[in-house]
Amino acid sequence: MGHTILQALTIIGSLGLFLFGMKLMSESLQKVAGNKLRDILAAMTSNTFKRILVGALITAVIQSSSATTVMIISFVNAGLLSLVQSIGMIMGANIGTTSTAWLISLFGFKFDLGMAALPLIAIGFPLMFAKRGRTKSIGEMIIGFSILFMGLNLLKDSMNGLQQDPAILSFLADFSNNGFASVLLFVLIGTVLTIIIQSSSATMALTIIMCNNGWINFDCAAAMVLGENIGTTVTANIAAFVANSEAQKAARAHLIFNIIGVFWMLMIFPAFIKMIVGILELFGGASPIDNPTSRPVALALFHTLFNIINTLLLVGFTPQIAKFSSKLVKTKESPISRLTHMESGMLSTSELSIVQAYNELSIYSKRSSKMFGFVRNLFKETNQDEFDRIYQRIEKYENISDSIESEIYHYLDQTTSDDMGSESFRRIETLFKVISDIETMSDRNFRLAKIIKTKRDNGIWFNQDLRDGVNKMFDLVEKAIKVMTSNVNSVMEENKNTSLNEVYEIEEQINNLEIELKQKYVYNTDERDFKYSSGVIFAEIISETERLADTVKKVSAHIMNIAPHSKPE
Repeated sequence: MGHTILQALTIIGSLGLFLFGMKLMSESLQKVAGNKLRDILAAMTSNTFKRILVGALITAVIQSSSATTVMIISFVNAGLLSLVQSIGMIMGANIGTTSTAWLISLFGFKFDLGMAALPLIAIGFPLMFAKRGRTKSIGEMIIGFSILFMGLNLLKDSMNGLQQDPAILSFLADFSNNGFASVLLFVLIGTVLTIIIQSSSATMALTIIMCNNGWINFDCAAAMVLGENIGTTVTANIAAFVANSEAQKAARAHLIFNIIGVFWMLMIFPAFIKMIVGILELFGGASPIDNPTSRPVALALFHTLFNIINTLLLVGFTPQIAKFSSKLVKTKESPISRLTHMESGMLSTSELSIVQAYNELSIYSKRSSKMFGFVRNLFKETNQDEFDRIYQRIEKYENISDSIESEIYHYLDQTTSDDMGSESFRRIETLFKVISDIETMSDRNFRLAKIIKTKRDNGIWFNQDLRDGVNKMFDLVEKAIKVMTSNVNSVMEENKNTSLNEVYEIEEQINNLEIELKQKYVYNTDERDFKYSSGVIFAEIISETERLADTVKKVSAHIMNIAPHSKPE
C-alpha cells in the first residue's frame, strides 16, 4: 500500500515538474517575443487564412493553446476582435497546439534529453543573471525547456515502475478491449484528465507514455487525444466567466468547434485509424497497432491531421458557429463602471498584460471624450429636467472615472515586476501618467459642469456673443480631444503614426482665443453689455476649458513615448 502511494506521488511530482517546465518555457518565450508578438496580433485582418495562421503560430511559439485562447478571449472582450474573427484564431490555436505532441514524440522518445538537461541548465543559468531582460528571458527559456524534459523523463521512469504492478495492467486491459465502448470511455477519460490537470500538453504526455509502454492500445490513446481537445476548452470558458457576453460567446464557440470535431471523428474513427496506420507504413514506419515504439509519432500525426481536417471542414461554417454560440450566452448589459477586459486578464507575462492595458486605455479615453460631449449638451440645454439628467450623468461618469483609474493603477502595479524588460517598464511608467491625465480630464469636465450648473442655479444669462465665445472654445477642445483619441488608438495600430504637430497647433489656437475672449468680454469694461456676475462665470468657463485642453495635450505628449511609430517633434 505504502509503495503504491509512493509511486502515485512520484508520478504527480514528475507531472508537476513537466508542467512547471512548460509554464516557464511558455512565459519566457512570450517575453522574448515581446513587441513581435504584438506585431503579429496587429497583422490580423479580415482574411480567414491569416487569422488561422496567427492562432497556430502564437500557440506553437508559446507552447500553450490555453494561453492563446485566453488571450483571444481578452481581445474579444476588449472589442478588438469580433466573434467571427476570434473563431478563426481559435481554430488556428487548435492546430498550433499539436506542436507539443511532435516535440514530445520526436525528441522525448528518440533521444535521452534527460542527460542533456543539466548541461542546458548550465548554459541557461548564467543568462538568468544578465542585466538585459531579453537575455534573462532566453536563459529562463532554456531552463524551462530542460525542466520540461527532465519531468518527461521522470514521468516515463515512474510509469515504467508501475508496469511491475499486474493489477494496474489488468485494470487498464479490462477497459481497453471493449471495442467502441472503450473508445467512448477513453474520450471521457481524456476530457476529465485535461480538466483536472488544466493542461492538454501534460495530458498528451501522459497519453503518449501510456501508449508507448503498451498499457493502452493505439485506438484508446487516440480516443484520449480527442477527449483532450474537449477538456482544453475549459480554461477559456473559465477565463470568459468574468468577461462580457461577446467573450463568453467566443469561449462557447471554442467548445462547440471541438465537440463537433470529436463527433464526426467518432463516426469514422476506425477508418481514420486505418488511414494513420497506412500513412506510417507508406513512409516505411511500423504499424502503431502492433509496434508500441511507433505510437508516439502516430499519435502526433493523428492529433495534427484531426485538427487540420476539422478546421478545413468547419471554417466555412464560422458564421453558423458564431450564431449558435450566441444563443448559448444570455446577453447582459454590463455596468458602465466595469473594466472592459482586464477582469479576464489571465495572461502570465507583463508584455501581454501591457497589451490589455493599451486596450483599456483606449476605452478609458473615449469615455472621457464622451463626458465632454455631455458637458456641451449641458451648456446648451434649456429644459430643467433634461439638464438635471445630463448633470447627474456627468457626475456618475466622474465617480466611475475615479474608480477605473484606481483599478487600472492596481492592474499595472501587479503587472510590474523586477524581471521585465526596460522597454516594458518604460511603457508602464508612461501608462501611469496617461491614466492620471485622463482622470484629470474627467475632473475638468465635472468642474465645467458644476460651473454651468452654478450659472443656471443663479439665473445668470449669457448673451449671444458670450455663448458664441464658449462654443468656439468648445469646438477647439473637441478637435483636440479627437486628435488625442486618435493618438491613444495609435498605440495598438502599428501602421499609424503619432504626431504632436496638430496638438500644438490646436493648443496655440485655444490659448490665443482665451486671451482674445477675456480681453474683449472680461477685462474690457467698455465693451460689456452684461452683468458682472456673467463675466465671472464666463471667465471661469473659458479658463477651465483651457486647462482641459492643456491636459488633453499632455495625454498626446505622453503617448509619444509608447506609440509604435511616433514621430519625434
